[in-house]
Amino acid sequence: MLGKLFKIFGGSGAAYASVNAGELQEALKKDKKAQLIDVRSPGEFQSGHIAKSKNINVMAPGFKSQIESLDKTKTYYVYCRSGMRSARACKIMAKNGFENVYNLKGGVMGWNGKLV
Repeated sequence: MLGKLFKIFGGSGAAYASVNAGELQEALKKDKKAQLIDVRSPGEFQSGHIAKSKNINVMAPGFKSQIESLDKTKTYYVYCRSGMRSARACKIMAKNGFENVYNLKGGVMGWNGKLV
């Protein structure tokens, strides 16, 4: 479905996959229930984000408690500016029982769609 996915394994065996911008756009067209999470700071989020994204700052002390309130059965696409913080967030989410987590490679810098 999403073409070539790269599985990244954390220390506990938990995994997430990475997708490029084109694969993410296709996935969002097919799965209307997919959730987008922008893990940048609130200021970065305000400067432009992918439509329908929820902002949960991975660098904030409350990140883990915020993700614990999310439905673990849903599919989550996570992004930041370049893909580094979102990879960290995906690893945390996978270790906390999320099974369908995808990191946007290149973050919004690689996004070829419109930002709001």
